[in-house]
Amino acid sequence: MKKIILIVFLLLFQNSFSKPVTETQKLAATCKVWGFLKFYHPNVADGSKNWDEQLFQILPKVEEAQTAEAFSLVIENWINSLGEIKKQETAKPTVKKEYFDKNFDLSWFNNRELFSKSLSKKLKFIEENRIQGKQFYYTSKPYIEVINEIKYNDFKWTDKNLRLLALFRYWNQMEYFFPYKYKMDQNWDAVLIEMLPRFNNPESEKDFVLAMREISIKLNDTHASTQMKQLNDYFGDKFIAADVIFIDDKAVITKFKNDSLAQIDDIRIGDVITKVDGKGVKDLINENLKYAEGSNKPAVLKNIYWAVFNGKTGSIEIEFIRDNSISTKTIKRYSYKDLKVRFSNNGEKWKLLEDSIGYIDVESIKADELPKVMEQFKNMKAIVFDARKYPKERNIEEDIAQYLYPKEKAYAKFIDVDLSYPGRYVWREDQKTGKTNPDYYKGKVIILENEKTQSHGEHLVMCLQAAPNAVIIGSQTAGADGGVCRYEIIKGYSTIFTGFGVFYPNGKETQRIGIVPDIEVKPTILGIQQGRDEVLERAVLFAKNGK
Repeated sequence: MKKIILIVFLLLFQNSFSKPVTETQKLAATCKVWGFLKFYHPNVADGSKNWDEQLFQILPKVEEAQTAEAFSLVIENWINSLGEIKKQETAKPTVKKEYFDKNFDLSWFNNRELFSKSLSKKLKFIEENRIQGKQFYYTSKPYIEVINEIKYNDFKWTDKNLRLLALFRYWNQMEYFFPYKYKMDQNWDAVLIEMLPRFNNPESEKDFVLAMREISIKLNDTHASTQMKQLNDYFGDKFIAADVIFIDDKAVITKFKNDSLAQIDDIRIGDVITKVDGKGVKDLINENLKYAEGSNKPAVLKNIYWAVFNGKTGSIEIEFIRDNSISTKTIKRYSYKDLKVRFSNNGEKWKLLEDSIGYIDVESIKADELPKVMEQFKNMKAIVFDARKYPKERNIEEDIAQYLYPKEKAYAKFIDVDLSYPGRYVWREDQKTGKTNPDYYKGKVIILENEKTQSHGEHLVMCLQAAPNAVIIGSQTAGADGGVCRYEIIKGYSTIFTGFGVFYPNGKETQRIGIVPDIEVKPTILGIQQGRDEVLERAVLFAKNGK
């Protein structure tokens, strides 16, 4: 009886393994195996094979495989053709690494729906005996730099092999080298399954281009996007002459790109735009969320401007509110060149505010100006550091910290890719700054931030936040700290993403969360219309009464 049960079980197992598999299942598994071998297999990761061409050769065989068993055999034969891998002796590391493994997961080796036991065993053997020498396709400085990829200057979207190559390259780059993969809204494996049909059988060039854009937005990273010239063809390359922020699903004019052009259409600061070409601003935002990068909602709203207001035509009709009255009118749009954007910083780098309060604009202050400024402000009851714009001076935060810290102190820690074990990250030593300084500034340190506080700006806030008597006032930052990685996926399609992880010394995250303010203050429509800086006003109030 036991023998019969065993035979039935084996037959059921065999039938289960031989069941038909979908094209998407096969391509997703092929993508994962191809990427894994590219970075792990000693005879592939050394660059000795044309790995793109290997993909093009295996794809027809994958397509022919009608069952899981047949597919698994195709992949196993492919791996066998790559040559022998020598078993390595496990050497004791000279320096013990502290790993950060929230991204690391090779459990897909054991996918019993698609992989035979022998294939799973082969993949595990490759992991354990992975390449130990120099990688051919990437390096780290300290964040990942993609190298030695064929550009395909004659790339055409109609070429199925190259479309799949673009997807496979991008997906695996993020699989192994995006430090915040674990923070995404959607599982990265699920993204692959969702997007594969868009790359395998796009309805049009537009569908393919938008798929290339959408997959990068799914990283939920304010740094991350894919850029291609065709986006201008679909969304338009003409701008209105004003900048906006979105409040309560409405667009509020905050400043002008060109004062003279804005005046022609009588656009005013504080105008509240509710519709664009008859469509509600809220609806336009919701329609275009999948094209706008952002780690959190404020960051997405900061970046979605172009998808709401840009277009191909030279004008748009807007519905807007001014003086409690709803009106409509037509305003002009301009090419960026004709817009002649005037970049200017009319504010002072530093100044004295009321009641013994100093103010420093960290966007424009330079390191060699700090001795003079801090000498002037050393007896102030408070200094306001405005970090609502991007700092231009490299490492300005550590220059400022010399005046604010009583002694050396850790304020951040990083994770870097382990080049010898793709997909794994190691903790770097804490980032410290400051020095023994009994004459450090002892007044209130007030830091202003908002959704435009991003990357270096967030790093600066973390550094100033570690000073004694520091308080942060404003709103959620962009939630994308860490250096950026840029590269061309395939000719005409460039991408960018956060390249290494940044945390507080205790391991607390900043990605997506941003730097959380101690006192939350956001601009209001009324405040904008009255020309007030409500965040700075709140800082002055805190400087006076500590509340």
